[in-house]
Amino acid sequence: MSGFKIALQLYSIRHDCEKDLEKSLKAVAEMGYEGVELAGNYGKSAKEWKELLDKFNLKVAGAHVPINLLQGEEFKNTVEFYRTLETKYIVIPALPKEMTQSKDDWLKIADTFNEISEKLKNEGMRLGYHNHMIEFQPVDGKWPWYWLFDNLNPDIIMQLDTGNAMHAGVTNDDLIEIIKKYPGRATTVHLKEYSATNDKALVGEGDVDFKKFIKTCEEFGKTEWYIIEQESYAYEPLECVRISIENLKKILKEI
Repeated sequence: MSGFKIALQLYSIRHDCEKDLEKSLKAVAEMGYEGVELAGNYGKSAKEWKELLDKFNLKVAGAHVPINLLQGEEFKNTVEFYRTLETKYIVIPALPKEMTQSKDDWLKIADTFNEISEKLKNEGMRLGYHNHMIEFQPVDGKWPWYWLFDNLNPDIIMQLDTGNAMHAGVTNDDLIEIIKKYPGRATTVHLKEYSATNDKALVGEGDVDFKKFIKTCEEFGKTEWYIIEQESYAYEPLECVRISIENLKKILKEI
């Protein structure tokens, strides 16, 4: 495996971060995570974030940023915040339902993303998009994911979330084909488990073929960050993400 880096999407432990961000980041670092992906700032300034991240030697693998914070007057503030954190990957995590009703909607989104991408590129940053289920529910006989990425600038990151996709009916083989269809664009991916029988399954405990997925990302995706995300909990959230990284490291030894 070449340069494998593991991060945690902090949404996984959002309530812990709300209570005590410093304590939470310390725990994440001690578990062996090399980085984090942000989803909100928990009332902290960019300077405060940078001090905490440096304290625990954590890098920023990227940030989930709502589309409205990348438009209008908010754009400049967003860029300045994440430049301070020394990350260049800005990922739109979801879209309002009213923007995703038809093929034309998705094509309009592609145009909007391309415009935002060009503005970010001028700031030394890259735009990305992260899926939920709607992107894999057919529109006019085709997955919206394809309507979107067939029409996006090739430097826009395809942040494929394994668990969300499989919840929509995507198979392990489909995940592989998606990575291959857009080579070099899976700069960051979300390793989220899916299980048909256990909705609280952690990474390595369900139906996702992570070995095959990671091999494909390494060969075709030019993936830099593998980001664990957990949204359902059999135990306390911090315990869940600890078990998940331990399970992932066992999987990596077998690849």
